[in-house]
Amino acid sequence: MAKVQNNVLVRGIKGSIGDVVFRVMPDGKTYVSGKPDFSSRKFSKGQKNHQSRFKEAAAYARQAAKTQPIYAQLAAGTIQSPYNWALSDWFHPPVIHSIERKEGRVRVHATDNVLVAKVVISILDEEGNVVEKAEGIRGEDDWWEVVCASEGKIVAEAWDLAGNVTRKDS
Repeated sequence: MAKVQNNVLVRGIKGSIGDVVFRVMPDGKTYVSGKPDFSSRKFSKGQKNHQSRFKEAAAYARQAAKTQPIYAQLAAGTIQSPYNWALSDWFHPPVIHSIERKEGRVRVHATDNVLVAKVVISILDEEGNVVEKAEGIRGEDDWWEVVCASEGKIVAEAWDLAGNVTRKDS
């Protein structure tokens, strides 16, 4: 792939001419490459599965890039677009790092590449039935907190804007 700089003949050209493809990147640089040939390509089951997931992610990203202002905020000043951030968010679920119980409270440390939208904490009895369930309140440094009166097994669920959910027991 060739990179074109300050060439009056190809500046701003996008698309293909014959077997030559011109791409203009978000930073304004033009790249020239040969046209790819996929005529004899066979996709594996895993590749087809990933393509299907990517179609879902792209549909989410097209809509979310326009309706969720955080993606535009993250893209400001970078070469990534709000669409890129939304697409990345769809593929990266939140991570629950730790769950703590202290003085009648349950604290959950959860992060995401964009934003943890909510954390739901459930307290289960010995049989696995939900005794208490509440949505956490965001605190400092990605900690979420709930006041719990019940004892039992703690199950935390962290949600991001793309609808990904991560579940962790303690």
